[in-house]
Amino acid sequence: MPRRKFTEEFKRSAVMLVVEQQVASGQAAKDLGIGKSTLENWLRQYRERAGWARSDVQKDKDQRIAELERENRKLRMERDILKKATAFFAREQP
Repeated sequence: MPRRKFTEEFKRSAVMLVVEQQVASGQAAKDLGIGKSTLENWLRQYRERAGWARSDVQKDKDQRIAELERENRKLRMERDILKKATAFFAREQP
């Protein structure tokens, strides 16, 4: 079976689907009828051309994880305070 050729416009659209619209690469590949590894190669090439280093992507992920962990701790603390307040006021009822 001959190898499929894709236009630069198709490749760019596929990459933008993942980068800008934040569709998972596996889902985007499935929707477009291409292999996931093919799309991931195009993404890697795009990031290299755009000057993204793999470490930059990882730093962004690590930073986002840290933000979410801080938010999670804060929300748990607020939840615990509300539980204690609810229990306190429930005991106060005549």
